[in-house]
Amino acid sequence: MNPSTPAPASPASAAPAFTGGPPVRELCPDAGERWTFGFPGGLTAEVHTRGARLHALWVPDRHGTPADVVLSPRDPALTATTARYFGSTVGRYANRIAHGRFSLGTETYQLTTQEGGHSLHGGTDGFDTRLWEAESVHTPEWTGVLLHLRSPDGDQGFPGNLDVTVSCLVGREDELAFSYAAVTDAPTPVNLTNHAYFNLEGEGSGDILGHELAVDASHYTPVDADLIPSGDHLPVAGTAFDLRRPLGIAEALARPGADGGYDHNFVLSPRADGALRRAAVLHAPATGRRMEVLTTEPGIQVYSAGQFDGTVLGKSGTPYRAGAGIALETQHFPDSPNRPDDPSTVLLPGEEYRSRTVLRFRTSA
Repeated sequence: MNPSTPAPASPASAAPAFTGGPPVRELCPDAGERWTFGFPGGLTAEVHTRGARLHALWVPDRHGTPADVVLSPRDPALTATTARYFGSTVGRYANRIAHGRFSLGTETYQLTTQEGGHSLHGGTDGFDTRLWEAESVHTPEWTGVLLHLRSPDGDQGFPGNLDVTVSCLVGREDELAFSYAAVTDAPTPVNLTNHAYFNLEGEGSGDILGHELAVDASHYTPVDADLIPSGDHLPVAGTAFDLRRPLGIAEALARPGADGGYDHNFVLSPRADGALRRAAVLHAPATGRRMEVLTTEPGIQVYSAGQFDGTVLGKSGTPYRAGAGIALETQHFPDSPNRPDDPSTVLLPGEEYRSRTVLRFRTSA
């Protein structure tokens, strides 16, 4: 197919023109390539190669009517500034590393830093800013893209050359699967995730306070004012972080200790065989859309977007204000390179980093 300039953004409730078949590639200003893929009557995704970014995901509601449930800016250029992490693949290290420093053996490494002098999502020029290479995948059961990136030795201060592959595939059974792989030629921390914000009533429809959330975690990670872990993982029982049973988000955020929002790591219990296990469930009773999050990762960062202030104008033309969406980022724990009791994030030469997360969509009556 000849690359072409994309059409203007459609309303959030409108389905894309794509009707199935192999992934379609187009050139997209400020976003690299735009790839659209899916199955008729099911999910349709749009991925941009700048940032290996999930830009849109159309999901049918209980009546079969699709809506785009992923928050993204109307102007793709904003992904370089105020909407930097929306839908992106973040790395080398998702979440925070305190003061941007860690040690491996006898060597101490200093990373580029941002918020409060800490490293966030890989540094000032993380994977979300890069133009990834892409190729299509299409089988009877899965369709989507493979994205490739080389991060050179010293990138943002990290040691070793790192070769990364991310796949983003839609399944015929209404699943969206992210698979991550990486190899290195020197020991280096690696922690990758996708940073999409979801609103299962449709992006631009308002806030997610009417959604219900469950997180299958018995412990969470308390943080200080800079969102750096402040101590041991604590039990969720009796706290604002007990989401082991589905709870309305408005009710959850009103609990003492929630302070109006979540931006916390929840500690999961991965299966010993490395298989997928359920981490969370997000449900919008108004539309019936239900998203189950399954992962091989030991943690999930829940961010309720309480800091959104309307600066970013969404695809449908609506300003994104506090609670416009929620991010459920499957990953290892924040600041693990400086916390030896946490699961290790260090990748060694001769090893292969692997991680997989599946978003399974269903509808309720």
